This record gives sequence, C-alpha cells and structure tokens, in this order.
Amino acid sequence: MRAFKTALLLTSLTLLLVLGGDALAGSQGMTFGLILAIGMNGFAYFFSDKIALASSGAKPVTREEAPRLYAVMERLAAKGNLPMPKLYIIPQAAPNAFATGRNPKHASVAATEGLMELMNDDELEGVIAHELSHVRNYDILTTSIAATLAGAITWIASIARWGMIFGGFGGNSREDRRGGGLAAIVMMIVAPIAAAMIQLGISRQREYAADAAGARLVGQPYGLISALEKLGAYNQRIPMTNVSPTTSSLYIVMPWSGGQVLAGMFSTHPPLSDRIAALRQMTITR
Repeated sequence: MRAFKTALLLTSLTLLLVLGGDALAGSQGMTFGLILAIGMNGFAYFFSDKIALASSGAKPVTREEAPRLYAVMERLAAKGNLPMPKLYIIPQAAPNAFATGRNPKHASVAATEGLMELMNDDELEGVIAHELSHVRNYDILTTSIAATLAGAITWIASIARWGMIFGGFGGNSREDRRGGGLAAIVMMIVAPIAAAMIQLGISRQREYAADAAGARLVGQPYGLISALEKLGAYNQRIPMTNVSPTTSSLYIVMPWSGGQVLAGMFSTHPPLSDRIAALRQMTITR
C-alpha cells in the first residue's frame, strides 16, 4: 500500500510539471515539461547521492578511522541481508545521519561527528537500523526523485512570473499564448505549494515506516526511541550548516539551520513526539 501511495504521489509531481509547461506555453510547454520530468528523474537516479554527500561535506572513512560505526553497520547489514554501504562522517557538531544512493548495492550512509559522540551503542544501533531500512525500502531513491521534481516545479513557477511580465511565451495561437493569463497565475501560486505538500507526504510516511522497520531489525524500539529524544533535544540547540532544502528530507531528523519559520507545518519529517509514540506502541515478537 505504501508503494502504491508513493507511486501516486510521484506521478502527481510529474503531472504538475507537465501541466506547468502547458500553462506557460500550451502544447509545446507540455512536451517540454514531460521531457524535463524524464530528464530530472534520470539525473536524480544516477547523481542525487553524490550531490547529497558533497553538499553535506561528508568525508569517506575507513574501518580504522571509524571502527565503532563499521562494527554496528556490518552487524546490522548482515542481519538484514543487505550489502555493506559506503560510510561517511560529516564534520558537524549537531547529531544527525542520512542514507543516500539509488539502490542497496549503491548505498551510502553518513553520520555526523556529533552523532558518534553523543549516542551510546544502543542509540547508534537504532539510528543505523533506521537508515538501513531506508536503503532496503528504496526510500533513498524515492525521496531524491521527489526533491528533484519539486525543485523543477518551483523553477517552472518562477518562469511563470516572467511570463506574467512579458505577456506569455511564443506561439501564434490562443492556446499557445496563455503564459501571461490566468493559467500562469494559478501555476505561479499553486504549483510550488502543491509540490511541497506532495514531497512532504512522501517524506513523512517513509519516516514512520523506517522507524518501525529499524526497530524490527534491531529487535526492540528502545534504542531508537532514546536516540530520537536526544536528536530532538540537541538539534534544537545546535544548528547545521551546508544543508539545502533538497537534502534536508534525507536526514533522520529535520536539521535546524536557525531562523526557521513554520518549521512544523512545512517540515519534511513528522513530529518527533508522534514518531516516538508510534514506536512505544510497537509489539515486536522475537
């Protein structure tokens, strides 16, 4: 059911992009929107992990440099019958982590220095199990594609503003000169909001699923519960730098960058209190 909902949401994002092109330039714009959607999907499939890692400042680490991280990852990957991901450390004091990559064979997991310092073994295990669950469920690909499409829709909406100024885009027919009309106005206002809400729906439902799957992988939810409590407390006090809106949805908790407005309403993550409550209600049979 979750896979169906996610496919429906991604289809909705693609349709928004196509309809945006139609609103700006008629049938030619619709074709351009479809080509752009396909191109963005392909780009996100092959390169989103590299962009996420580079933008976060993550550095690859060896077993000798991060023996504790390697030990936890190897144990849980073997337990979950998953390939060993590439491991990275992010030079940030705020505790956080994310997974990225197009599939389990091409996955990477990055943890901040703050996470490694502040988490005990059970809490670190809970966080890593959560990230491995994202890898297993291909969430890392889905959220990357959603973020890329949402960014493209926002870009189309900005083009619509120029359409309003210059009275539309090419074409001689009435159908092909709607860029400065009502359709462009609607696209300029509604499309970015709709894209953001669709992206939020994808990210939020997958955080709940990764929490539950991670707890089942470990065999109990208490380490992850304690980790989420710590993550919430420390991320309200320690801001993270070099975190773009596109990659923030990948982290286990929403990174705080300071000066955030309406963070709860437009957060790509469910409230931590709700996630913790859901974990407390879990029953795991061994």
